[in-house]
Amino acid sequence: MSTRTTLTSVTFTRPFLLSAVEGAQPAGTYRVVTEEEPLEGLSFGAYLRTATMIYLPAAPAPGQTRQVVPVDPDELSALLAADKDQAALGM
Repeated sequence: MSTRTTLTSVTFTRPFLLSAVEGAQPAGTYRVVTEEEPLEGLSFGAYLRTATMIYLPAAPAPGQTRQVVPVDPDELSALLAADKDQAALGM
């Protein structure tokens, strides 16, 4: 079974909190990777999302590398919407 991978970027204008990670993440642009597998036996092409991950910047401590953590797509969408709403309100 083949996997389809989609790379996207999301931008936060303010720090945000992810439930999967301790501490606030800084504002900035983040790479998001979504993996999907094809659903078999349908008369049309369809995919099932199997994983969504976000690349986080390295901690400021020496020797730290970038983190890739799983993220709930619904949580990510809600965080982006809240960030957009706050930016629109000038907060």
